[in-house]
Amino acid sequence: MDLTALLVQVVAGAVGGAGTGAAAKNYSLGTIGNVIAGAVGGGVMGQLVGSFTGQMIEGWVGDVAGGAIGGIILTLIAGFIRNMMAK
Repeated sequence: MDLTALLVQVVAGAVGGAGTGAAAKNYSLGTIGNVIAGAVGGGVMGQLVGSFTGQMIEGWVGDVAGGAIGGIILTLIAGFIRNMMAK
């Protein structure tokens, strides 16, 4: 595992989570919640994408894409669960 790649994935996930919260107000966890969920999702999903794609998506492009997608997905899932629990 490359520490630089993980850092890029976490930052991309945090940005993706913050953007998702701003775009999908119904699923927003608040600014800090969106950033945290996005960072966690970016780190986890970024590592999974890197494992599965191998050399298909290589370098920092794969790190950014995997991190951002992971951040978006986890933020939406957490927001959906939060909304379901509030009802």
